[in-house]
Amino acid sequence: MSTQPDAASIARLSLHDPSHFNIQDSQTLHRLGLLQHWNIPTGSKILELGCGQGDCTTVLASAVGEQGSVVAVDPADLDYAPAGAPYTLGEAQSHISQGPLGRRITWVQQSPVEYLSSLPSLSPTARESKSFDATVLAHSLWYFASPSIILATFRALKQHSKRLLLAEWSLVATHPAAQPHVLAALAQAALECRKPNSESNVRTVLGPKRLAELALAAGWQLENESRVQGGEGLLDGQWEVSACLSSLFEKEVKEQVSDEREQAVVLALRDACEASLEGIPGGRKGVRAMDVWVANFV
Repeated sequence: MSTQPDAASIARLSLHDPSHFNIQDSQTLHRLGLLQHWNIPTGSKILELGCGQGDCTTVLASAVGEQGSVVAVDPADLDYAPAGAPYTLGEAQSHISQGPLGRRITWVQQSPVEYLSSLPSLSPTARESKSFDATVLAHSLWYFASPSIILATFRALKQHSKRLLLAEWSLVATHPAAQPHVLAALAQAALECRKPNSESNVRTVLGPKRLAELALAAGWQLENESRVQGGEGLLDGQWEVSACLSSLFEKEVKEQVSDEREQAVVLALRDACEASLEGIPGGRKGVRAMDVWVANFV
């Protein structure tokens, strides 16, 4: 008999629109799939950085069991609502706290580096005394403001966590209908990196090779990695393509990018995204999410 947790049961613990439950269910099912690559034992103490509204937090809290715990950290204001989300971070996190997994979760509104710097300093070699059995960053690395901040975070984690578990979009589209998602992400990143401050879902785009290099530079060792296709129900690709092809995106390019050649590059990526929809059954509604890179470091 399978011991796989029921995705629907966990998904219902998150704040969601009942008329669109399939969206929450697909997000939860995806994160349960990531969990299978991470091997998190019952009773583990987990740190999650970039928890957002808690899509992965509930899955982690379910996995660690009654004797385990999850500290979920995110720097966003509690009144922040991600693009397309009907609820704020504060509303979503509070709802989860009131459910059966709430006692296992501690929410922290702080940047990852600030939170880590507030913890007691330990020797990097004092493995058994580290605060956390593992640290998870699931689809949160692209929110970081720069590669140097990611590197600083990875370095700080060496003192406090035994393992580093990562999952991020891979910039690979095994399924042809996922190619627009790749191009939309690159187009958004090309625009956002030219803004002094960004609140986009895509701020710093790094593929698996570069992320692994940062982890290795911070002193971690790669234990294993894999690439998995996103499920059909994941709408992230459709969301990012819609953002890229919106009139607001083109307006921002013209307002934020002053150099005409740089402007041409960003708009070329946007145009490539739009052109890639040709031949995809259903157009935008047929777009799939790109592959996901999943990695374990020790």
